Amino acid sequence: MYIEQGYRGDLGLWKYWVLPMGFITFMVFNYISMLYSPVSVDVMMADIIDKFGSNTVLVMLLAPLAVGLFVVLGWTKLVHPQSVTSLTTSRKKIDWKRIIFAFLLWGGLTALLTGVDILMSPEDYVFNLEWGPFLTLLVIAVLLIPLQTSFEEYMFRGHMMQGLGIMAGNRWVPLLVTSLLFGLMHLGNPEVGKLGYGILVFYIGTGLFLGVITLMDEGLELALGFHAANNLITALMVTADWTAFQTHSVFKDVSVPGLGWDVFIPVFVVYPILLFIMSRKYGWTNWKERLTGRVMSKEEFKEVSSTDAK
Repeated sequence: MYIEQGYRGDLGLWKYWVLPMGFITFMVFNYISMLYSPVSVDVMMADIIDKFGSNTVLVMLLAPLAVGLFVVLGWTKLVHPQSVTSLTTSRKKIDWKRIIFAFLLWGGLTALLTGVDILMSPEDYVFNLEWGPFLTLLVIAVLLIPLQTSFEEYMFRGHMMQGLGIMAGNRWVPLLVTSLLFGLMHLGNPEVGKLGYGILVFYIGTGLFLGVITLMDEGLELALGFHAANNLITALMVTADWTAFQTHSVFKDVSVPGLGWDVFIPVFVVYPILLFIMSRKYGWTNWKERLTGRVMSKEEFKEVSSTDAK
């Protein structure tokens, strides 16, 4: 009953429109400004990094989203008002073991797959490690990236998922809409300019995967751990001159940008395997109902909740 946790607040459906519309408006404005800019995104990024340094630019990119996390949590707590726990999970308390499990699982797989690719295509990478800048990067990444990824999870799979589910009265609408919006949010990334719109398959597919594990597990914990691991390990291990995160990572990708197996394999092969692993570990059943079924009314939820309390 994750979506139904939204009923625990002082429900006013207008409250679910303010933050998403503000964020979407900002992203649309940002994308249009880049689309009509006389300078390409990668050239603009290179100029800013030359001026301020990659670690400073990383802070500039992450800080607004880190602040956004506290805006979402504050809005939930003060305006709805709803507890942060009920925005996070249908369980009585946040399950940190789930977050750690997803972080270690995907972090380990990401490091392994990246290492295999480096070994198989050594000509595509150069050793980029400089201990001073890297240690600064490590501090920045550990402090800010989990806040950035948590903002995106609480905004899309939390705030929007619950709001859209209550409005639509079902689960498939919030699953599909949040996945699509999550993918389109990345339109302004330099990767799109280099690889083309085909990269959206990865972004939307990742959003769909995160939405599925949120609904199947009735909470954000697995999505929070997965997303943090994905961005953190990537930022520390590999960088490139055409990615959103250009960092003092251990390796630098110098290959010619192009849509390859690394874009489609995660969505169509790796994510289904992860779903199988998680479903076995947490005993997920009744997939159709959890992903496409009806959302309870407020009265039904109150009745079920009072029964469970007894």
